[in-house]
Amino acid sequence: MSNPLLDTAALPRFDTIRPEHVAPAVDVLLAEAEAALEKATGPDVPPDYDALSAVLDVATERLGRAWGAVSHLNAVADTPELRAAYTEALPRITEFYTRLGADERLYGKYKALATGPQAQALNPARRRALSNAVRDFVLSGAELQGEAKARFAAIQARLAELGQSFSEHVLDATDAWFYLATEAELAGVPEDVKAATRAAAEAEGHTGHKLGLQMPVYLPVMQYAHDRALRERAYRAHVTRASEAGPTERDNGPVMAEILALRQEEAALLGHRSYAELSLVPKMADSPAQVQAFLRDLAARARPHAERDLAELQAFARDELGLPELQAWDMAYASEKLKEARYAFSDNEVKQYFTEPKVLAGLFRIIETLFEVAIRPDTAPVWNEHVRFFRIERGSQLVGQFYLDPYARPGKRPGAWMDDVRGRWSRPEGALQTPVAQLVCNFAAPVGGKPALLSHDDVTTLFHEFGHGLHHMLTQVDEIGVAGISGVEWDAVELPSQFMENFCWEWDVVRHMTGHVDTGEALPRALFDKMLAAKNFQSGLQTLRQVEFSLFDMLIHAGAHGDATSVESIQRSLDAVRAEVAVLVPPAFNRFQHSFSHIFSGGYAAGYYSYKWAEVLSADAYAAFEEEGVFNPAVGRRYREAILEAGGSRPAMASFKAFRGREPRIDALLRHQGMTS
Repeated sequence: MSNPLLDTAALPRFDTIRPEHVAPAVDVLLAEAEAALEKATGPDVPPDYDALSAVLDVATERLGRAWGAVSHLNAVADTPELRAAYTEALPRITEFYTRLGADERLYGKYKALATGPQAQALNPARRRALSNAVRDFVLSGAELQGEAKARFAAIQARLAELGQSFSEHVLDATDAWFYLATEAELAGVPEDVKAATRAAAEAEGHTGHKLGLQMPVYLPVMQYAHDRALRERAYRAHVTRASEAGPTERDNGPVMAEILALRQEEAALLGHRSYAELSLVPKMADSPAQVQAFLRDLAARARPHAERDLAELQAFARDELGLPELQAWDMAYASEKLKEARYAFSDNEVKQYFTEPKVLAGLFRIIETLFEVAIRPDTAPVWNEHVRFFRIERGSQLVGQFYLDPYARPGKRPGAWMDDVRGRWSRPEGALQTPVAQLVCNFAAPVGGKPALLSHDDVTTLFHEFGHGLHHMLTQVDEIGVAGISGVEWDAVELPSQFMENFCWEWDVVRHMTGHVDTGEALPRALFDKMLAAKNFQSGLQTLRQVEFSLFDMLIHAGAHGDATSVESIQRSLDAVRAEVAVLVPPAFNRFQHSFSHIFSGGYAAGYYSYKWAEVLSADAYAAFEEEGVFNPAVGRRYREAILEAGGSRPAMASFKAFRGREPRIDALLRHQGMTS
């Protein structure tokens, strides 16, 4: 088969996919999907679950897998040619899925199936998938008519285009900025970071150190550089990315405004007062008011702790660092110095013990112990030489597989995420399809022949993404629409990821996944105890920061501050939220919202609160392990069966109650974050 995107029988042929393959593959796969839609809605296919799945799901899953491979490469290996091919195909893909979701004929068949006698005979997973499908037809405009339906489709096409533009602007702005620093300017910055930035400068024929805005360089500069002017320079560049402070063609201001206006119009077409209200239809939360009350309650509980955190930091910066007025670009630096003074260790000292090979081995050991599986190296075509591939087995049975892409590089989207390559599915043709995941991070790559070093925050990020991956891969549900993460309410999808983060604070876990990069010595217990003492350092400030982001997201999508569909009104909304929630307001030039990809291009619109909402669930779930034994296989099995294996086959609350025997309580979260008094 000459076009690798048409080979969907096995794993994607990432090493041979080229930009010129995209358009021809999309032609073929869209034609197949169109034919399947016509057949499924015709008289020869009855309103029968298996009959519809055999025709339609097979074709759309094939299209989805190929397009997923293109989207993935666009995120991790961006080139001008691939971006052009992706951008050209995106409207066609969007148009098809919009039309599919709004097809009255297909909706009629699903409604007939849902209300007919066959529905009661379906197994629970299929009933859940069918119920979701009927709901999603309504949310996709299947009940709209005439002009309203045409307008809805146009909105979907434009929103897809705008979301892609937003992402590209952030990536391009991040990649475009650099500064050649001298050795003197980098005083205080860790040696491994200086080695990497020196190598980056040399690679382009420069002397000195090439600094960029990717996290493995930006964060250490902000934390450790003694040079205040350098920190301010980097901070300004970072918080004004993709804003009016840069090139007009990369300004996300107009993009955000149009996205919000279109989302509000979409909600109105579907009979909702706001996009926030529409967004919550398939989620756990009942209403925007409930979410806002939850966030404001959390803010009220965190505020005294945040005020104490800030007062301590300001006093320390004034008395010990000679900084009478703490600025935004001083926060990370002063915080690191305060932590070093109070707890007698630094993040950089800790990082020397967390080499990537030891961390992975420790992570795999936990997964294997608790969830009764084995993780083995495997082979598959990959998109970059640093990408690795693994398989998960139970006994001799393949459970799932995953790619791990750990390092930051130009052309790779910032952040960390899990995405699915394919889902678990008992295919209509008879075979069981096992799930495959992609786990993507942006850690600093190895330098000078030594293994990559991870900060403890990096380790936590890795565990977080693996939590998502396990949710996707350990499912035992055979119905593709509700297997793994599919069909899970968006505000519960962070439960397994945040749950895994807790293990990064267990001595019996940490000691097995550390070895000093030079000596091989395990992390000393005394140093771990200092880390543990510092675990909730500035937790009040951090909680308020997350509440600020979440409340801003919910309020601009709820229209709480009036019509938030202009650049100015978006800024006013953010200013109002900061006035209500923040104890330290960023400088006026800060344009955080212009790179808030989660809500403008990443699926978290009116859903960013999910991180805090699911944190309540995850902390309470982990409390069961604290009560019965962190490495207790019986608790691990119960959690695996109730949460991970069940996937989206039932409401998230039902899965939580199956594990805990009751509804979640906020107590464990407050205790974990040191905010109980």
